[in-house]
Amino acid sequence: MTAALGRPAAPGSGPQPTTPGPSFAHLSRLSDDTGLFEHARHAIVRREHGYCTDDVARGLVVTSRQPEPTEEVLRLAERYLAFLTHAQDAAGAFHNRLGHDRRWTDEPGLGDWWGRALWGLGTAAARSPAAWVREEALVAFSRAATRRSPAPHAMAFAGLGAAEVLRRHPAHAAAAALLTDAATTIGGPGADPRWPWPWPRLTYASAALAEVVILASQLRHDGPPLDNGLRMLAWLRDVQLRDGHLSVVPAGGWRRGEARLRHDQQPIEAAAFADACATAATVTGDPGWETGIRQAVGWFLGDNDVGTPMWDPATGGGYDGLTPRGPNLNQGAESTLALIATLQHARRWS
Repeated sequence: MTAALGRPAAPGSGPQPTTPGPSFAHLSRLSDDTGLFEHARHAIVRREHGYCTDDVARGLVVTSRQPEPTEEVLRLAERYLAFLTHAQDAAGAFHNRLGHDRRWTDEPGLGDWWGRALWGLGTAAARSPAAWVREEALVAFSRAATRRSPAPHAMAFAGLGAAEVLRRHPAHAAAAALLTDAATTIGGPGADPRWPWPWPRLTYASAALAEVVILASQLRHDGPPLDNGLRMLAWLRDVQLRDGHLSVVPAGGWRRGEARLRHDQQPIEAAAFADACATAATVTGDPGWETGIRQAVGWFLGDNDVGTPMWDPATGGGYDGLTPRGPNLNQGAESTLALIATLQHARRWS
């Protein structure tokens, strides 16, 4: 089965001609007229767990950056945008969890979901082919961009959205200030070459932090040195390579000075790494970063620690995690969005 899925013939050799394009079939399966359901049992949606802003925002990212989207993909983007504007309060914070009964189960806040909402809104404001989507997304982004979170990951996700807005609207003052503050909150690499990371622990989506530092170096005249972000990303790449394939830091994280576990690995890590490598490749022109993208694609196609594909070609869904026994066969929103995001890069960089 692995060969049919186009597993690379050698570690790091890159996607083969059979690398699939991103499919939105399972994303549509997980969506209804309100938003995007968070969980699935295998490929069947579990409505009882409801929706979350975190996933809807990531849905808006991938639907907005899809080149020449189909009508179905554009409808999904509009639906996700409507969800985010409903989740936002007048002060720019966001609810995160909505039950299937269409009632919010939390108060508006500034956690990761706030940062990801800004990422989704910024991407839609910059890239959507629909003018009405771009306009509404920019209004909602501008309202939320005045807030700040104390959490580095939340600020990193918000910084990704700010960078998207600045590419299209270079004079957007709120986006510029947000990107600067995001990079400052993240910090720069430490002096110890054995752990040149700003924090003593790697947790989740770590490559997004390095990506924001890289982006801030390019889009802000007072941004950090480009080498700061590249050093962070290069170290993260090196510690996540095993026998030439990607072996991402697992869900339990990794603290400096402790033994590193190998499982359970999450698709979000491969996707964040692909995003950051794509940014580094664009900024530097160094083809070595394209290898990182191919390794992230390979992780999904079977070039990983267990040698098994991390997606279901029959549904288009991504598997929820890689365990020592193989994949967790549930195909929830986060894993499917990570698969789509990574395959979007494969199309450009293959």
